[in-house]
Amino acid sequence: MATPAVFVSSAASETARIARLLAIADPDSCSDVSLAQSVAGGLRPAAVTAMAQAFGGNRSRIVGPVVPEATFRRALKAGKLSREHSERLYEIGRVVVAIAWAYRGDRDRIEAFMTRPHPLLAGETPFDMARSSSAGADAVLNLVRRAEAGVAP
Repeated sequence: MATPAVFVSSAASETARIARLLAIADPDSCSDVSLAQSVAGGLRPAAVTAMAQAFGGNRSRIVGPVVPEATFRRALKAGKLSREHSERLYEIGRVVVAIAWAYRGDRDRIEAFMTRPHPLLAGETPFDMARSSSAGADAVLNLVRRAEAGVAP
């Protein structure tokens, strides 16, 4: 299976990498404002599939824990996710992109980090912390930044 472009595209901006991960059309020309508008207006259901690709195509990592199955089916019919579910995907996307950057696209290390309980996250996995709330995503991002700066294990 090919590595998602979000993991290997170092030339793209962080916004473009998040937009790509969320299956937003023309991610390379996506601005912070247009990304915010897309999330607020409801992402396309393709964002769920694209996010699952970041986890090795494991749809059950996203459908169920992040977007309930029935909600996903309704979104497929409606053509878009709710603002709430779009924001959840966005928060996880921010974390995945930061971790992908830190691990230079190494999918195995990214997935291991996301799914292993971490002592500095009160024993929660970064994935679970990120999906819990925007504050949870910020906690994971702060951990990643501290690790990159050499001040966290």
